[in-house]
Amino acid sequence: MSLHIEIGPLSSETRHEVRNIAAAAAGADGVVPLSEQPLLNLSRDEPWLTHVVARDAGDEGGVPGAGRVVGYLQIDRSGPVASAEVVVHPHHRRRGIARRLLHAAELDVTFPMRSGEPGGQQLRVWAHGDLPPARGLAAALGYGPVRELRFLARPIDEGPPVPAPEDVVVPEGYVLRTFRPGDDDAWLDLNARAFASHPEQGRLTSEDLRARQEEPWFDPEGFFLLFPAAADGTESPRDSSSGPAPAAAPVAFIWTKVETGQAAGSRDGEIYVVGVAPEAQGRGLGRLMTDVGLAHLARVGVNRAVLYVEGDNAPALATYKHAGFRQDARHVQYFRA
Repeated sequence: MSLHIEIGPLSSETRHEVRNIAAAAAGADGVVPLSEQPLLNLSRDEPWLTHVVARDAGDEGGVPGAGRVVGYLQIDRSGPVASAEVVVHPHHRRRGIARRLLHAAELDVTFPMRSGEPGGQQLRVWAHGDLPPARGLAAALGYGPVRELRFLARPIDEGPPVPAPEDVVVPEGYVLRTFRPGDDDAWLDLNARAFASHPEQGRLTSEDLRARQEEPWFDPEGFFLLFPAAADGTESPRDSSSGPAPAAAPVAFIWTKVETGQAAGSRDGEIYVVGVAPEAQGRGLGRLMTDVGLAHLARVGVNRAVLYVEGDNAPALATYKHAGFRQDARHVQYFRA
């Protein structure tokens, strides 16, 4: 195969091709090869973002850019560690495409993002599903696992009972309501503090939030904030749309996600992210917000609740085990020392 490697912003046609090979890989492997953020990044052109496309010259005379997209890799260098995700079309595997893409990534992180800045950033590569071929390639290239992300799931109608929304008891001194216009800054501040040590979640910006709000799945009615009640305690503990405004910034939240277009009878609802302010941790608020999220997912009719959690987050794993979640898959990030 004659292979061409392109580095640079993606045209709308190339973005469409990348999404198509990601869908083909998901169908063949049973796991999506590119996570949400790289998919959102496909249309972006930033100094910290690198798009690498592998094309098969095919019958187009070897002209660069003329062939089909057969592989794609994205490098995100916005954090202290560069993170890469890669996909190769199932019909074009075992031809060295992934190796070529990874080699391009290894070279990319040696260069500065901007003139005058240092290069030499550490590169880590995700293997979603941690499938045997990915493990084999990682071992052959000298990469070892450094981080684990677990995918947990539970049927809504099996395991510990899911409470109805009206049965979720909000402790005295707190007000629970859904996300409203104008909550962006307060949520971004809480999210940054709750995930200060997280390599991705804690760095979300207003632009990242807006991008998610523009996605078809976004529903503010599935996005809950928990506030301290005012000193006089006049707020309703189940105020979800009106009444006096809470007296302080939110101390906890849960955001749920239900993708559109899912087949009836096999709809997944995701506990997208749960966060608790550092000063409010240890009060059972994470478990409370998990119950709130599960109650909402049951109300909108999903069949299974799912979520992602860091493999070393013992408190969160304990909370989700208590709520009936069990591991369904794992995603591993690799690094070559």
